[in-house]
Amino acid sequence: MNSLFFYGTLCHRPLLDLVLGGESTCRISPASLTSHVANWVQNQPFPMISASDASARLTGLLVQDLSDQDVARLNFYEGGFDYSLEDVEVQVEPDGIQVQTQVYFPAPGLWTPGEIWSLSDWEAQFGAMTVEAAKEVMEGYGQVAPDEIARRFPMIRTRAASRVRARTEPSPTTLRVDYGSQDVSVQSRGRPYAKHFTMEEQELSFRKYSGEMSEVVDRAAFVGGDAVIVLPYDPVRDRVLVIEQFRMGPQIRGDVRPWLLEPIAGRIDGGETPEDSARREAMEEARLELDRLIALTPHYPSPGASTEFFYPFIALCDLPDDASGIGGVESEAEDIRSHVIPFDHLIELITSGEANCGPLILAAFWLAANRQDLRTHS
Repeated sequence: MNSLFFYGTLCHRPLLDLVLGGESTCRISPASLTSHVANWVQNQPFPMISASDASARLTGLLVQDLSDQDVARLNFYEGGFDYSLEDVEVQVEPDGIQVQTQVYFPAPGLWTPGEIWSLSDWEAQFGAMTVEAAKEVMEGYGQVAPDEIARRFPMIRTRAASRVRARTEPSPTTLRVDYGSQDVSVQSRGRPYAKHFTMEEQELSFRKYSGEMSEVVDRAAFVGGDAVIVLPYDPVRDRVLVIEQFRMGPQIRGDVRPWLLEPIAGRIDGGETPEDSARREAMEEARLELDRLIALTPHYPSPGASTEFFYPFIALCDLPDDASGIGGVESEAEDIRSHVIPFDHLIELITSGEANCGPLILAAFWLAANRQDLRTHS
């Protein structure tokens, strides 16, 4: 039978059990590997293993009696990320028996090591998101190639983090009915489209206001990820910064001018906070450093057809004459122009219909109601 040694995220039992599929009869024991160390991968929520001096000891789990199906599932989960199995000898705890096994090593030069890895820190910050992401990954087992999963993985992780936030953030019911997920019965679900974005379809019934369950209906939604919306405002100069870029939504709708004026916006990466994302997106799209972030009400822009959820901010910052320019992430084919304009000009653009992006309009109206107070206390 097969055996493997795990030192990182797969030491988290909920993740390991999910990847194995819940039917494995393997044996799991604490173990350690000498002359090796695990480090966080720089700018990533997972570790890497590397050789070290003889005094180093890397703790983890030895998983024995793995079936060929178990190994196939594990290889699928790890395979798209340029990991390969290498032979090692580990010491099983607590009796000290030496066992020949294998461990996943990253391709040389693939990652840059950071600080020493901590499983407990990872579990606290990334555990729930990673288990959620693994559900979508393993749904592709036997249907999607591992390298394709690797290409999709940043958005898979973004969607997973969105689902975790949806479960854990406050959800008051002072006016709306006190129904919850237990009042929805999902009969089946599928993804008729899954690439960078996905479409999900569900056959379900839901509790009606009468208390009875509805008939089973077929519904679908565009599955994006949570996003930040940022309108930079200089209260001293009374200026805002808006960006302009080509957009596929207007293009597919048939808009004769599919270049839109918008606020800074972008997906919240897996493991990122909305505030961190706002600052990152401002730097990427407009080369702009933000001061204070003022959080507006998070919201669904189109709940009838989309999972997208927005975290909007007014961002106080310095907007001198030379703050406008060209930005965007070249590797993502972004071509973004920023405009620094007086606040009154923004309202004129909204009134004329030239600025017709919903999140920009909402942020501008909030700013119109609170702008004088921000200028007085800046």
